[in-house]
Amino acid sequence: MQKITPCLWFDNQLEEAISFYASVFPESEILRISRYQEGTPMAGKVLTAHFRLSGQEFIAINGGPMFKFTEAVSFSIDCKTQEEIDYYWNKLTEGGEELMCGWLKDKFGLSWQVVPSDLGSLIHHTDPEKAQRAMESMLQMRKIDINALKQALA
Repeated sequence: MQKITPCLWFDNQLEEAISFYASVFPESEILRISRYQEGTPMAGKVLTAHFRLSGQEFIAINGGPMFKFTEAVSFSIDCKTQEEIDYYWNKLTEGGEELMCGWLKDKFGLSWQVVPSDLGSLIHHTDPEKAQRAMESMLQMRKIDINALKQALA
């Protein structure tokens, strides 16, 4: 069992969100769902859910509109190939918003970073001039383009 489990607060779209995330990430499953009881304003709607995305467990709650997601917290997706970056980028920006440098907000307002596994070695290259060129290249991107970063090192 993992020691730290992120808990996500949704207004009232938790069930839609976890179904969407489970369809995007491999090795995902909804582990447990509890619903608001009869006689409450949200009777029958999902109250809490425990779910797993690519092996990472999460808890979520439909808690109402008082708290919103911000870019202060995001989830980083480690991608080995450009195809993997393209897949997650396209799925998660559908109905969402593209931001800079591999960041995006999905249709629920949750922030993600879709980044190549070797991003650190590209933008923190041992040659400071190459590292600077790679960083400048990345700062012009929304979705990360691995080939463009590698070309900036040449």
